[in-house]
Amino acid sequence: MFPEEFTEKYSNILAKEAPAFFQSFDQEPVSAFRVNPLKKVQKTFDNPIHNTRWGYYGKISGKSPEHATGLVYSQEPAAQMVVQVASPQKNMKILDLAAAPGGKSTHLLSYLENTGLLVSNEISTKRSKVLVENIERFGARNVVVTNESAANLSRVFNDYFDLIVFDGPCSGEGMFRKDPNAISYWSEQYPTECSLLQKDILKDTLKMLKPGGKLVYSTCTWSLEENEDVVNWLLENYPYLEVMNVKKLNGMVSGIELEEVARMYPHHFRGEGQFVAVLRDNRPISDARITLKNKKNSQNNLKKDQAKLWQAFQKESLSITLEGQFDVFGQELYLVPKGLPDMSRLKIARNGLHLGTFKKNRFEPSFALGLALTTDDVVQFIEIDIEQYKDYVQGRTITLSKTYSNGWYQVTVNGNGLGFAKVVGNVLKNYYPKGLRFQA
Repeated sequence: MFPEEFTEKYSNILAKEAPAFFQSFDQEPVSAFRVNPLKKVQKTFDNPIHNTRWGYYGKISGKSPEHATGLVYSQEPAAQMVVQVASPQKNMKILDLAAAPGGKSTHLLSYLENTGLLVSNEISTKRSKVLVENIERFGARNVVVTNESAANLSRVFNDYFDLIVFDGPCSGEGMFRKDPNAISYWSEQYPTECSLLQKDILKDTLKMLKPGGKLVYSTCTWSLEENEDVVNWLLENYPYLEVMNVKKLNGMVSGIELEEVARMYPHHFRGEGQFVAVLRDNRPISDARITLKNKKNSQNNLKKDQAKLWQAFQKESLSITLEGQFDVFGQELYLVPKGLPDMSRLKIARNGLHLGTFKKNRFEPSFALGLALTTDDVVQFIEIDIEQYKDYVQGRTITLSKTYSNGWYQVTVNGNGLGFAKVVGNVLKNYYPKGLRFQA
């Protein structure tokens, strides 16, 4: 099953534990999910993951209302521990550097609770599109998705972030059970090759960490070269960094000759493979190199007629006032989080929360806005049942049981938003995006 070099390597590292380690690969991968605290929970979930706030063992269907409305996010248990170890606080400015498909970003957003800022970055254009879709479904308002290298980001975000989470590109040994095809990519030299890439990215990453901030470095591999060796390299080359102790939960164990870091092996931890380390930047706050010329102009760029259309929609349809900077790109209106520097030099995949589109003499709310708001945030909503949900996600109009006033309504299922739609009499028109439609 495994390359001979892999078997020999971990037989030497794990010694007496090696047989149990290798036997764990014959077991089924462990599935899990998190419940989104930004949404309304109207059902009870069983089998919680101990010592976590939102984690549960089990599988969720990608066609279920829970998934479609962003109430749940599938993420295996070991990966869930990375952000828990990071322990984000409200109002922080956070960077998730290698974010696709979105597990760690959505977990970070759970802690932020629509405060502060998350820059969720993915260098791959293809993967960044998946990231945008998952973040949009999650419904947070305080996130920007970029499609950049660490080098380009560091030119804009000097000494900027309170917390950086970097789940580095790695040899993927911890995913061998979940994805056996990953074994075919492994070679004896591969971990060393990955470690060189990780170090190269970290050089630019550290330029973005604010004095006093934290870097959370993780991989889904057990390789010493990509884990403890990288942490020791950081400590040697950046003497102001201090490795922090990671509390060992649910079967996590200490690192190899580095007690503070944590490893997750499938014969100890109920999940797949993971490594995580936390390093604190101990430079004095006065050493920050923030460049004021990068501060973003706070003026909104709405034209007068656009502002009137948006304000009319907000007055008629929303019971809250959305705060932030309003930016128009073409005819698309976005709510951009506060406190961003000038990002005009960066490739942006999602410039904040997409509010909607300006059309001739009218404003049409976006699907994303209907996902991000709760029923408390809107003036009117229509709850559809499970059978109507199955029709709606296929693109069909819904005949309602009674007549409503014409206008925009948030569509909800099990209390959570599924976008906005127009109602005419007793007909709910279908505004579910064509690219997302499916047969439930």
